[in-house]
Amino acid sequence: MNASELLKEHITKLASLTPAEFDYFFGHFKSLSFKKGQVVIREGDKVDHEYFVVSGCLKTFFINDDVKMHILQFAMPTWWASDYNALYTQTKATVNVDCITDVELLALSNADREKLCREIHQVEYFFRWRTNRGYVAAHKRLLSFMNNDAKTRYEELMKLYPQLYNLVPKHLIAAYLGVSRETLSRLYNSHKNVM
Repeated sequence: MNASELLKEHITKLASLTPAEFDYFFGHFKSLSFKKGQVVIREGDKVDHEYFVVSGCLKTFFINDDVKMHILQFAMPTWWASDYNALYTQTKATVNVDCITDVELLALSNADREKLCREIHQVEYFFRWRTNRGYVAAHKRLLSFMNNDAKTRYEELMKLYPQLYNLVPKHLIAAYLGVSRETLSRLYNSHKNVM
């Protein structure tokens, strides 16, 4: 499936665009390719785009004062990624986004998204729905961190995204869960033996 078809399938799950409206919408995106390990957004950058993942996998992360990596999000095909705080407030990036694998992206500028939302009600509806869904997911993840042990967080992650274990290096899954690589191995072996 090409980038246009993938985005159209993604959008039409929620919004009804005519073929002409979709073509106009799609015309505002720029296709980008990155290699594994390349940086899309670096802490301190000016951020003026959000990115729709066509293929590959991104990670959004920050490094704390103790030089420990904390992963906020993995973004697989049909997911969106950016530093949304920097994008919406026009401040410098406080997180990094880079490529776990080779990646194909569609980039949409903040100015174009706002223009499209003003011009096409269904586009505004789609982005509002997507933002709400992202907020709910972040809220659930925060509650899980405050309430659940590492084993439960691991089981939740594998239930929701089983493909992650084969796509993402184990040290990155461990950083996402807030555990050591050794703990992740124990959790994986324990989970595997139960299945």
